[in-house]
Parts: sequence; structure tokens; C-alpha cells
Amino acid sequence: MRRFLFAVFLVVACATGAAAGSFEDGLSAYERGDYLQAMNLWYPLAAEGDAPAQFNLGLMYRHGQGVPQNFQEALKWYHKAAEQGHVWAQFNLGVMYRHGQGTPQNAQEAVKWYRKAAEQGSAWAQNNLGMMYEVGQGVPRDYREALKWYRQAAEQGDMPAQLNLGTLYDKGRGVPQDVQEALKWYRKAAEQGDASAQFNLSLLYDKGQGGSQDYQEALKWYRKAADQGHARAQYNLGVMYRHGQGIQQDYQEALKWYRRSAEQGHAWAQNNLGVMYEVGQGVRQDFVRAHMWYSIGAKASSGDERKISLENRNNVASQMTVAQIGKAHEMARRCQDTKFKECD
Repeated sequence: MRRFLFAVFLVVACATGAAAGSFEDGLSAYERGDYLQAMNLWYPLAAEGDAPAQFNLGLMYRHGQGVPQNFQEALKWYHKAAEQGHVWAQFNLGVMYRHGQGTPQNAQEAVKWYRKAAEQGSAWAQNNLGMMYEVGQGVPRDYREALKWYRQAAEQGDMPAQLNLGTLYDKGRGVPQDVQEALKWYRKAAEQGDASAQFNLSLLYDKGQGGSQDYQEALKWYRKAADQGHARAQYNLGVMYRHGQGIQQDYQEALKWYRRSAEQGHAWAQNNLGVMYEVGQGVRQDFVRAHMWYSIGAKASSGDERKISLENRNNVASQMTVAQIGKAHEMARRCQDTKFKECD
């Protein structure tokens, strides 16, 4: 399961008041990449207390746009805007306190500013506040509070919150386990393109949770996640092709997806590649490459997973010459040293 907090939100706020003309000139300069001119126009407004200008100065210092990157200055200007109720300044302060940017890391301060933004309706802040409650950062762990904030964000269409809300229902945290609700929220995030939600949705269909087993639906969502580079989805897609689940058995497709997953460090995919080379499924039988992938899989895993890869490697080694085993070890080293660019 991949849950995540958003990075600093890049937004240029709208201006209000008599200084709108100067603000809009700054906005035009910013949008054409003339950051120095934008800074020159916004700085006087910010110094006079204009919250949107203060926020934008914080943004520019945070990212080194027109000025050297300076987290302390970013924090200063975000504070000035946040204290006037600027919602995105409040959100960004939460991010910076959580990650210790321009200030010592302070989860309690992060929660404080996330809450202020969340109470103004910021879905991003609501999701992040939910995350803080879920993991117990800056506040005692409280799944019910996490559920509350995730729901508020999810109902606004926030994709990460939909994923996180689905996870709580899936695992029964803060609420009785409800696979139908998990399916509902996973699907909402999946339809927006979230790879983790697509993978989680696939798992439920694959295992027949929340209804009858549906390999076709599982295959559909695994593929969507796999096409985005989701390693576990790539591995599971390989499994489905290898065993003909929901689709015609196709060893070459299985090999392709195992390989993509293996190149991201997925140990089971690495082991299964070894199996396919050992028995010659979708590829010419090749003990050297089988041994190589078993070795890589063993190094990437632990416990029973590592034990299986080592047993497989020992079994195939019993059919190899000393020279072949030496070559396999060298290939495994080169494959790993080149980050899977030279594995053949």
C-alpha cells in the first residue's frame, strides 16, 4: 500500500484590493518566467501586509525563483500570510514543519497548520491531517479522526484521500471492515488514475473480496497500474499471463511483465524470471540466466522469500558447470551494478 503526502502546492494566489494592478503585473511576469520582475512587484505589497503577495514571496524563496533558494525566508513569508488566514500558506507551513524545511522538524506545528487549512476546506490539508492521525505524528494515533478528515477530502474528489479512505475500510481501521466501501473509494481514486488505488482494486477482484472473483476486472486494473510502473501490479500481471487467469496463457507476456517488475527490485518477480529461464517458458531454457535472477532475487529478499530463491538457485546450480556458475555470478553483479541496464 502506498500512501503519500503532497509536496508544497505550487499556486499563484489571486489578488484583492487596491493593489490588484501591481499584483496582476507581478502575476504576468511570473507566468512568463520573469521571476525577478515578479519579485520586485510583489515585495512592496508583501511588506505592506498583502497576504497573497506574502504567500507568493514564500513560494519563490521556497523554490529559488528569482532569488537564491532560502527556506527560512520562505517560512517567514508563509507565516505572515498564514496568520492572515491564507489557506495555501497554512498548508505549505504544515508541509515545511513536517519535513523540517527552514526550521527544525515539528510534527505538532505541522498538525496545527494543516488543521487551520483543513478547517477552511482545503482537501490537501484534510488528507494530510488525516495522515498525521493515521500514523500518530504530532497527535496520538486515532483512526476515527483519520477517517473523518480523509472523508472530507475524499468527498471533494481528492484522489489520495479516496485511496486512504478505501484503505481504512479495507483494513477495518477506525471503522468496521467494509470491502464494499473500500471498493467504492478505491474505484474513485483508480478512475482518476491513481496507480496504488488501481492495484488495490485489482487485488480485491483477484481474491474475490467484496463479491465473486473477477479475473477480467483484476486484469484490467492491474494493467492500468502496471502501465504506470507499479511494480507489484506488473508482477501480478505476469502471474495472470503465466497461469492464464482472465486471459489466454501467454508466457512471453508473463516474462515481459516479470522483467519490468524485476528491474524495479521486486524480489518475487526476480525469482519467477529465474523459474521461467530454468524451465524455458516464453524464452529459451538458460540455466545461467536462471541462476543470475535467483541470485538477484535472494539478495533483494529476506525470510522465506530469500530461502526459496536460494533453494531454486542451488537446484539449478546442480545442473551447471563451475564455469557457468561463475558466469552467472558475474552477470548478476553487472546487472545490479548497472541498475538492471546490463542483464543480458
